[in-house]
Amino acid sequence: MKVELRYATNPKDFKSYDTERLRKDFLFQNVFLKDEISLVYSMYDRFIFGGAMPVNKQLKLETTNELKAEHFLERREMGIINIGGDAVIDTKGKSYNLKFKEALYLGKETLDVVFKSVDAKNPAKLYINSSPAHHTFPSKKVTRADAELVEMGNQESSNKRTINKLLVCTIIDTCQLQMGMTELKTGSVWNTMPVHTHNRRMECYFYFEVPDKQVVCHFLGDPDETRHIWLSNEQAVLSPPWSIHSAAGTTNYSFIWGMSGENMDFGDLDNRDTVELK
Repeated sequence: MKVELRYATNPKDFKSYDTERLRKDFLFQNVFLKDEISLVYSMYDRFIFGGAMPVNKQLKLETTNELKAEHFLERREMGIINIGGDAVIDTKGKSYNLKFKEALYLGKETLDVVFKSVDAKNPAKLYINSSPAHHTFPSKKVTRADAELVEMGNQESSNKRTINKLLVCTIIDTCQLQMGMTELKTGSVWNTMPVHTHNRRMECYFYFEVPDKQVVCHFLGDPDETRHIWLSNEQAVLSPPWSIHSAAGTTNYSFIWGMSGENMDFGDLDNRDTVELK
C-alpha cells in the first residue's frame, strides 16, 4: 500500500505558490495503480483519499504508520465509490458486491477489509475517502436508486448537472464523512458555479469520465485571489476549507466529491457572486 502525506497550508502562504508547488501540495495524479492501494493522508481534517485497483490479486486494507492503529478502521470510517468493473468487498462477517457508480459505507471498527475484482479484464476502480470517527455506525451499500438526486444549473450557463448524494446524512448515518457524485450534461463544462467556501469542512474532488486528450481546469484559493490546476482523467485535488472548489473542462465529465469536518449540513456554505471572483 502506498501512502503520501500532505500538510495543511496557510492561505497567506498559498498566494506565493508557483505551479509546481500547487501541484505538489494539492494534486494527486496516480489515484489508481494496478494491484495497489494508493492513498493520500491529508492534514486537512485528517482526511484520507485515494484508490484501490485489484486486477490480478485481491488487496487487503492494511493499517499504516500514520494511523498508529492496529487496523485501518480502528478509529475511522470509510466511503467507497466504484467507477470500474464489478467489485467484491469482503469484511469480517459480510461481503458486498459493488457495481459501477455504486457506493459503500464502512463504519468504524470494520475488520478484514479486502478488495477484489470480479473480472480482471474489467477491473474494479474503487475510489476511497476516509475520516476519523467517534462512533460505530452500520456499514451500508448505497446504489444510485437509493441516492438523493438534485438537478442544478442550466444549459445557457454551461453548468447543467445532476448531483447524486450517496453517502450523506439524509441517506445514511456517518460521523462526519459525506460523499457524492456529480455528472455534467453534454454541452456543460462548469461545476460548482457560482462558487462557495465552507470553513467548517474541507473537500476533495476526484475527476473521471474525462475523455482522452481532454482536461479539466480546477480553480482553488481565496475568492479574491484564485489559482488553478490542470487535471487529467482519474485525478484528484484537495480543497482547504477556506478555498473555493470549482472547475471547467474542455468537455463534460463527472466528479466525486468528499467532505469531512465538524458540520454535516450540506447547505452550510458561504456563496460568492461570480462577478466578484479575481
